[in-house]
Amino acid sequence: MPHASTIDGTRIAYQVRGEGQPLVLLAGQSNNHTWWDPIRSDFQGHQTITLDWRGTGESDKPDEVYSTVGFADDVVAVLDDLELDNAYVYGTSMGGRVAQWLAINHPERVKALVLGCTSPGAAHGYERSQEIRKALADPARTDRVLLELMYTPGWLADNPGPYYVLGDQSMPSYTKRRHLVASNKHDAWDGLPSITAPTLILHGSDDIFSPAANAQLLADRIPGARAELIDGARHAYFHEFRSVASPAVLSFLAAQHRA
Repeated sequence: MPHASTIDGTRIAYQVRGEGQPLVLLAGQSNNHTWWDPIRSDFQGHQTITLDWRGTGESDKPDEVYSTVGFADDVVAVLDDLELDNAYVYGTSMGGRVAQWLAINHPERVKALVLGCTSPGAAHGYERSQEIRKALADPARTDRVLLELMYTPGWLADNPGPYYVLGDQSMPSYTKRRHLVASNKHDAWDGLPSITAPTLILHGSDDIFSPAANAQLLADRIPGARAELIDGARHAYFHEFRSVASPAVLSFLAAQHRA
């Protein structure tokens, strides 16, 4: 597995599949590239690029402060290692927070931007309820609560797993804490109006993990951005509702390619 070296010397593992226009896929908090495994094949016609966040997978796991700004710099290191001037970027959940900083701080590297089930950060965004926070803090219930936030009951009944959105089970506990703090401290509000990349925002209408109202909030803040809600979807809309979500992404990117 190839690795890119960051400015601080951290080695970031990345994975490349297929051929075509480069598309970077960014996973959620405390997850690695396997987050995308169930739907990666949806993006045929693109060279898909994933990575293991620092602290996860085959990447280095330094015990130091992590941030969504720093994660964006790690993505740039991967693009540099691949000798790619730019790429399409699709980030979901915390990956969407990182994608915001990528478009803000490295605009020349982002051809078009898709933000999924994400928010501008706690300071200005809509946050999950205290009830949900308490349920997720219970070690005996965390995975089940998280699954119910990700998927509808009917889908869970018909799909017993494995599930790819429950986090990297091999992560050390200290990197899990580092990821949590990084995501919780995300605040890109002031930088969002500077984003120049064409932007599509997707969100499940029934998402209460990252409340759906964040979609329009981002769209109003990013110049020219468009928000689409996927009816009935929860946080993992990109997986359960892939028949709607993936074509929406592909159509948007094709339009940017033609422009």
